[in-house]
Amino acid sequence: MTEISASMVKELREKSGAAMMDCKKALVEAEGAFDKAYELLRQKGAATAGKKSSRATSEGLVVGQISADGKQAVLVEVNCETDFVARNEQFAELGKQLSEIAAKNKPESVEALLASKAGDKTVQEIITETIAKTGENIQVQRVQVFNLASEHGTAGMYIHALGGKMGAIIELATDKAVAKVEELTALARDLAMHVVSTKPAYLLREDVPAEMIENERRIELGKADLADKKPEMRDKIVAGRVDKILAERCLTEQPFVKDPSTTVGKLLAAKGKEWGVEVKPVRFALFILGESQSAEAKTEE
Repeated sequence: MTEISASMVKELREKSGAAMMDCKKALVEAEGAFDKAYELLRQKGAATAGKKSSRATSEGLVVGQISADGKQAVLVEVNCETDFVARNEQFAELGKQLSEIAAKNKPESVEALLASKAGDKTVQEIITETIAKTGENIQVQRVQVFNLASEHGTAGMYIHALGGKMGAIIELATDKAVAKVEELTALARDLAMHVVSTKPAYLLREDVPAEMIENERRIELGKADLADKKPEMRDKIVAGRVDKILAERCLTEQPFVKDPSTTVGKLLAAKGKEWGVEVKPVRFALFILGESQSAEAKTEE
């Protein structure tokens, strides 16, 4: 077997722009023949893909799927360079494939998803091939998988219809089975749509960090319209304003998007009473194209 030196790998990388590991694999497959290894990289799309890997990816899609029984929900953000490619059939198919692979392999990170196998290829290799076809850099930005451990409850998902730029998944738990499961499923989907619409930062008020509350209080105290107020009046006004800010940012305290006369928390309580169960939101994830982190929260154990 031909020995593959570091210098051979380096030289092939410089010519092809492919990743070091791809270069080494190609050289091994070509038994050390440089030109054949380069040809193999071109055939697999790795040569062109590597050269595009540093280009900015600000477009793309948020994709996802939910299992038929509502016990698993998946959300993936995959980025590309232009909206033209984001609307391309090949890119859309890639997004669908990534969500299916994530549902099957349950990765806890983007790195784990990229290393997942689909047949005889890794996800990274599949992406590399798509890069070669589309001519643009493609990156998986983030992935979230909810696997419901509880016997009861369900997950809901909503992907914004206009361009697939936003999506959310949410988990609801009930203390016992709901007779009309389809109604619980519909509620979960409605709440996922609500999350996309209102973009809450937290699930419950108890989830809000104390430093965030103190920061908001400090900001309000420093506003010019309170400068001439008496201390006790100023404190009362500030408390009211901070309370309003927290209500706007916590899912359960937000006015429900389909019926602003009630809050999400009151809606859940009303539905629970109607169904004879207790309904609690467990966690949610919100992906907005281009943001670096998802909004996710959990209730207390």
